[in-house]
Amino acid sequence: MKGSIFKRCGCRDTATGRRLGRSCPDLRRPGGGWSRNHGQWHWQIEIPARADGTRRPLRHGPYATQTDADTVLDRIRAALAVPDASDPHVMVKTGDLIETAIKTGAPVPTPDQVRRTLHLDITPTELPTMADYLTGWLAGRMNIKKGTLRSYEGHIRLYLIPHLGHLRIDRLRPGHIDAMYDAIAERNTTIATLRASRDPAKRDQVKNQRVVGPRTMHVIHATLRKALNDAMRRHRYLDINPALLIELPRARAPKPTVWTEQRVKTWRDTGKTPSAVMIWTPEHTGRFLDHTHDANDRLYALYHLITFTGLRRGEACGLHWDDLDLDAKTLTVRWQLVQQGWATAIDTPKTTDSEATIALDTETVTVLRSHRARHHRERLAAGTTWTRTGLVFTTPTGSRLHPADVTDHFHHLATQAGLPPIRLHDLRHGAATMGLAAGVQMKVISNRLRHSSPHFTATFYGAVLPELSHAAAEATAAVVPRRGGTARPA
Repeated sequence: MKGSIFKRCGCRDTATGRRLGRSCPDLRRPGGGWSRNHGQWHWQIEIPARADGTRRPLRHGPYATQTDADTVLDRIRAALAVPDASDPHVMVKTGDLIETAIKTGAPVPTPDQVRRTLHLDITPTELPTMADYLTGWLAGRMNIKKGTLRSYEGHIRLYLIPHLGHLRIDRLRPGHIDAMYDAIAERNTTIATLRASRDPAKRDQVKNQRVVGPRTMHVIHATLRKALNDAMRRHRYLDINPALLIELPRARAPKPTVWTEQRVKTWRDTGKTPSAVMIWTPEHTGRFLDHTHDANDRLYALYHLITFTGLRRGEACGLHWDDLDLDAKTLTVRWQLVQQGWATAIDTPKTTDSEATIALDTETVTVLRSHRARHHRERLAAGTTWTRTGLVFTTPTGSRLHPADVTDHFHHLATQAGLPPIRLHDLRHGAATMGLAAGVQMKVISNRLRHSSPHFTATFYGAVLPELSHAAAEATAAVVPRRGGTARPA
């Protein structure tokens, strides 16, 4: 890898018209030395091969003088002298640095810059393994919500450390990350196979074990990507983030599906639901609310509020009386009740888009006024055992509701009412689809649900109600003029 200096020119062969380049006879003097007045200076050198084994012969010029070309070549030689030639990994990285500099016109990196980039200013034993780095990175996360921290911890403990923890951080490659996701996918197949077995012992092997779905894969990858970005920017352990070179299959959210009569019949016959996200028809929703009201259920107002405003469970459970203005018919989302393991805590919404003021309809205001009167009676009955939380929805002694209990109670009421199953969160989806069926503009519904954009709302809910699809079909057909006005009989 010593390299050399040479001259070349733009002269052409008189017979063929081809450039002579380095073979022009005028480049040399009679004694063999380089001509002073003909040609321009260039250098050439072969640097270490790329990671895929392909060779890297570099040539560059022109330079005004031999000294200028020599200076650049000497810088390349000095940079190549820094790494241990017996370590192919650092030699490849050094070649990458030089090749990038030459191709982009940047200065050739100095020996000190190469040394810092390769972390040769610290010994290899001081570079952390992925397990050590991820553990320390997690401990240093101070300005994130507890739920996010808990999510990071689970991804690191269950997936990233078991599959990648043994690797030194600078040795992590995209292939290692791909292998992790392949292993997770293989484990998913094993779980599905054992669950389907007729042998109870095999089914017991995967009891309480979850399949890692595409969306969870993306969330795990987001954790790894964030950790490695910090390794690049804060610690300079990496030149590039290998997680950025990974392409995962798209995680498609299940489309909301309405419980039509036929789907309800199929569910009653087979016990299977068509989609993970099911929505009641307006008639189903009315039956649920009537049943809950007639049962004088103390959480009726909570379920009614979610049904007609699309609040999330945590937002409804975290609603404070100070956030309600019943005279103005408004509700402001400022808090949410979050579940961390089994423990609960009051926290702000995750994003600023989630904080908003929502208009209330007259019936919902009436329901909330009635609930406030009931809440007052419960406070008087509890006496000194009452806990002051300021929350709208509480236990009979004023304490926070547990979100899991709210969900379990919802399923209990739905079963009592003889309704097909939906999740509590699907009441939020129902609020959107009922608004669309009523002719409310997509942008209004998007703002009411506090979505990131009306495009998301349109994509997620646009064709969910059969009534909307039929209306669109009729409107489209009406555009085309026909002579007879109707189709001719067959």
